[in-house]
Amino acid sequence: MAKTTAKKTSTPDKNPVPAKAKAKAVKTDILEKVSGEALKKFQSLGIEQQLQADLEWCLGSYRHDKNPTGLLEMIDRSITVLKGEQVKKTKGVTVKLIDDLEKVLKTKV
Repeated sequence: MAKTTAKKTSTPDKNPVPAKAKAKAVKTDILEKVSGEALKKFQSLGIEQQLQADLEWCLGSYRHDKNPTGLLEMIDRSITVLKGEQVKKTKGVTVKLIDDLEKVLKTKV
């Protein structure tokens, strides 16, 4: 009796996702996360009510259609306001939050 070797068959992924799509998904998650953090910071500080409303609306719109244009504009306005609050030495406005917002704005998803 001769021994035969069985071929190993690999099972294909049920939903193969290209690496490029995975990277884009990570970027969009970062955009949502950072803008959500900025919104929470404004709410906790109780400042810029109109910016809060605009940021919340743009975040919801972005979640619906994945078009970052309006959200990026609100992030730009948020950076300006947060830098002003940092100059005033408002407690809770961190350099990390501002850096994260600027990094997301530079990459422009």
